[in-house]
Amino acid sequence: MPPRTVPTVRQRRLGSELRKIREAAGFSTQEAGALLGVNRTRIPNIESGRFGISPERVRALALNYGCTDRRLIEALAAMAQERSNQWWESYRGLLPPGFLDVTELEHHATDIRMFLMVHMPGLLQTAEHARAVFEQSLASLPAKEIELRATHRMRRQEILTLRENPPQYTAIIHEAALKMQFGGPKIARTQLNHLLDMSERPHITLRALPFDAQGFAGPGQPICYASGEVRQLDTVQLDSFHGPVFVDSEQQLANYRGLLDKVEAMSLSPEATRDLIHEIAQQL
Repeated sequence: MPPRTVPTVRQRRLGSELRKIREAAGFSTQEAGALLGVNRTRIPNIESGRFGISPERVRALALNYGCTDRRLIEALAAMAQERSNQWWESYRGLLPPGFLDVTELEHHATDIRMFLMVHMPGLLQTAEHARAVFEQSLASLPAKEIELRATHRMRRQEILTLRENPPQYTAIIHEAALKMQFGGPKIARTQLNHLLDMSERPHITLRALPFDAQGFAGPGQPICYASGEVRQLDTVQLDSFHGPVFVDSEQQLANYRGLLDKVEAMSLSPEATRDLIHEIAQQL
């Protein structure tokens, strides 16, 4: 199997988790290579995500490393089993890699928690709202590129609208985002009504952080906390001008869980949030 030129974030995560287990066991790359009967240089390539590994070898390594967390081992083996023929691969080379990494993260998440200050959650946007957002890009995008990005965003939403067992999804949206009028009042009103419709689904919870809240924790950047099959595989995705940033260290994950808990505690109830959204929509 040839090495991957650009491993996905998820492929790199599998490798980094195997590295953590190896280092915790005190094994060198040479010793780990001997366990698999491969050259020691193969191990760093596996741990960087450049080379794949079979589920059987994941289990063999974990066993020899002395890892006893069966749920973690099986979650890693499942990651190794995954194939790259998912629908978003058809966008590879057409969209920035970060778009596909976010899609893959959402696809595998069991629960998703969001906090947004200015934008609507991508998984809850209408196509018209998404196009209006992409039209405001720092780089002026051609119409074809805007449509490509909007179409991809709509397909991402299938995990909430079409999947038999969708992830639990909670979005905390600041009142400022609810009052932003991307695309003008008509598109904004349709977007708000769409939020109301989506909030009726049992797996979707919306909470608004009102202007009269007495501040909030954190710098206010968009946060997505995606829960994995086991706590060790949770991931935080942050937005930045240069693309998505992914965070997965144990301490950082704990910090973001605490931050989201604090912001959620200051937010309106789902019922009061629906009332606020309806009121804002009526004013447009």
